[in-house]
Amino acid sequence: MSNEPVWDRPEPPSKPSPTPLSRELIVSAAIRLADEGGLDDVSFRKVAAALNAGPMRLYGYVETKDELLDLMVDEVYGEITPPPAKSDWRSGLKHVAHEMRDAAKRHEWFIDLPSGRPHQGPHSLAHIESTLATVRLADIDQVLGVVSAVMAYVFGAVRSEITELRAERATGLTEEQWQRASGPYMERMLATGRFPLLGRVMFESTDRDHAEVFDTGLGYVLDGIAVRHGF
Repeated sequence: MSNEPVWDRPEPPSKPSPTPLSRELIVSAAIRLADEGGLDDVSFRKVAAALNAGPMRLYGYVETKDELLDLMVDEVYGEITPPPAKSDWRSGLKHVAHEMRDAAKRHEWFIDLPSGRPHQGPHSLAHIESTLATVRLADIDQVLGVVSAVMAYVFGAVRSEITELRAERATGLTEEQWQRASGPYMERMLATGRFPLLGRVMFESTDRDHAEVFDTGLGYVLDGIAVRHGF
């Protein structure tokens, strides 16, 4: 196995073959499989079958499944457009947040893969660089703190939204149908008087779509950053 990261490793020399193969084709096929059936559907065998190639041929381009997942994540980061160059910090970070949400809605598996350590693919690095550049503070630790706070909110909010979508598919019940089904139990619990605020949530809160909920929460985060740094 090579010690070089996949980004630095050249692809095998091209050879005449009835089934063309490249790292780009492999990653595209893996993303299609993940979009349709989740990460459990991504394996070298299934990717090879989708490309009408033998599984062993793939190992010349990608050595491990972890490498393949890294390539897939980087490809999604490549879909995320950076903020316009003249954006102020708030509109720039809002742009990034919504781009991240849109990408995760297209590729639900994406939200399961980013880890605590930054991805190092070229698209990922370009995304990090352009996002940091939107926060024009002299102290780089403060810049990192601002971006980290926004990204923590984005990943948490989007993961919650996608978890709900998955629950709907698994149970066949929308959130509204699930609430109605659990209504009698909740009414009994609220009648005990132990949960007055939950009662207000159930009977007084307004129904909002996911996009509005996301935007409201993002506004809270950005407002806090503005106060903290005097923007």
